[in-house]
Amino acid sequence: MKKIPKFRWCMILLVCAITIINYLDRTALGVAAPTILETTGITKEQYSWIVSAFQLAYTIGQPIMGFFIDTIGLRLGFAICAVIWGLATMGHALTGTWQGLAFMRGVMGFSEASAIPAGIKTATTWFPAKERGIASGVFNMGTSFGAMLAPPLIAWCILFQGWQFAFVVSGSLALFAALAWFIFYRDPKDSKILSPEEREYIEAGQEKYLGVDNQKEKVSLATILTQRNFWGIGIARFLADPAWGTINFWVPIFFVETLHFSLKEIAMFVWLPFLMADLGCLASGFVAKFFNDRGVSLINSRLITFTIGAVLMMTIGFVSIVENPYLAVFLISLGGFSHQLLSTVASTLGGDLFKKNQVATAVGMAGACAWTGQLIFNLFIGAFVGIIGFGPFFIALAFFDVIGAIVLWTFIRENKVNNSISN
Repeated sequence: MKKIPKFRWCMILLVCAITIINYLDRTALGVAAPTILETTGITKEQYSWIVSAFQLAYTIGQPIMGFFIDTIGLRLGFAICAVIWGLATMGHALTGTWQGLAFMRGVMGFSEASAIPAGIKTATTWFPAKERGIASGVFNMGTSFGAMLAPPLIAWCILFQGWQFAFVVSGSLALFAALAWFIFYRDPKDSKILSPEEREYIEAGQEKYLGVDNQKEKVSLATILTQRNFWGIGIARFLADPAWGTINFWVPIFFVETLHFSLKEIAMFVWLPFLMADLGCLASGFVAKFFNDRGVSLINSRLITFTIGAVLMMTIGFVSIVENPYLAVFLISLGGFSHQLLSTVASTLGGDLFKKNQVATAVGMAGACAWTGQLIFNLFIGAFVGIIGFGPFFIALAFFDVIGAIVLWTFIRENKVNNSISN
């Protein structure tokens, strides 16, 4: 069989494409929310419970899905999850009550929780350590690119046929994604398209101490929980992810109620934060590599990149005081860039610091911490936004990541073996 040069990048682009669909499906609700609330009579408080159902299921699902993928394998595990979330997305069209939507969001959230653990495990499996950050950034672009595609696609579907049609279209894409993944994905050791030279390049650039001596070695949740590196990542992600939840689920409503945008204006502007977030994903790996190439250790280069993103994230607090709607859009977009710059780093650290058979589980457990923060913040918005407005929440987001950076520098301890392969 003919070998494809640099085939590892094809694998990360495949997982990126599926992540695009994953985030398009979950973001569809935020775009359709103003229409759903208007046509069904669902209140904002009920909407917050619908969003929370997804967030709670996603929070619980991440460590379970990570363990599931580590246990039965990346290829089959991720394909099964994509089928389930696709069917659940389509199921949104069958209900018009907040209870029914909350149930579908729960099923969807539990299965969609596989995306980030699967993506990080792919980057860890297919790339040497020095390229892992860039690979993670490439696949993580799917998170924001999918959210960026959602506004024009979902708005068009609503205008063409109604909000139910939007979920049928977006859900069906996940079924095609599951089929494509199962057909094309293979681990490097099983790939017939990967050249021997590239396989050797990948293996030589990976940390030997993160390998698994016994292929039957079981994943231990307790072992992960006892590591301070896990808690450093988990706490930082707990503080960081409320920003992403706000951008995904509440910014469209902010645009309508505070900036007085129409549905067409939402389609024109709400994708901009996700475009900037894409750039943040891609920049994350290159910024870390810039410091790594200049003698900074692999882990410290990640921490510096996170800190830069945290400082930039402080600008989102000015959304609370600006009066120009276009300046508000710019500041939220800059927030999207900053969040994904640091969030990609936090996720990549899971591949840097845990054994290969623990990566998806550890990333999923840290993701559960992230979504716990997002869930709590969402409930606060739902309960108090009608009383105090969006301003105080943007101010809070401006400081969360600076605290997260301090936590990372305090908790993370770099294995000295890392230094031998970091440059």
